[in-house]
Amino acid sequence: MISTNDFKTGQTILYEGNIFVVLEFLHVKPGKGGAFVRTKLKNLRSGSITDVTFNAGTKVERAQIDKITMQYLYADGDKHVFMNTESYEQIDIPNFQIEHELNFIYEGLSVEVMFYNNSEILGVLLPDKLALEVVETMPAVKGDTKGNALKDAILQTGYMVKVPMFIEQGEKVIVNTNDGTYVSRDK
Repeated sequence: MISTNDFKTGQTILYEGNIFVVLEFLHVKPGKGGAFVRTKLKNLRSGSITDVTFNAGTKVERAQIDKITMQYLYADGDKHVFMNTESYEQIDIPNFQIEHELNFIYEGLSVEVMFYNNSEILGVLLPDKLALEVVETMPAVKGDTKGNALKDAILQTGYMVKVPMFIEQGEKVIVNTNDGTYVSRDK
């Protein structure tokens, strides 16, 4: 059990029969009444985000989440195959469970797969930033350098991102996997 006073960002808890990760928390001590903790929780099974307010000191159960490094192998219909890099065991994860992550995953990429109780697959953890190759973009037009001008670029995974005008086809760019935005050119 863990007290709501000890919450940390990224901590996993069991609450109302579901597994949540704490995205944000704020301890509030009003002038009248008892203190409370306002939280933003993400349901690891459904992906939904919920605001929950707990009384300060309330005990909730900690959820033990195991993270195993696995390599993405290939798509197989409506599921995707990952392989444990130590035991060579393969698992299938359905599309709906990793919809956002599929924008950035390519064959051979190593990711962390989250498991609850060593059996239930909760999803995939990507690095915050990934280097991906630009496979299609419009060539820059000489003189078209107005401040912060952006153009569309399609990455090796099929994801479309806005990049600066100087980025060309074949270059690698670093993309933020949380919001899908361009960060910088890969060196």
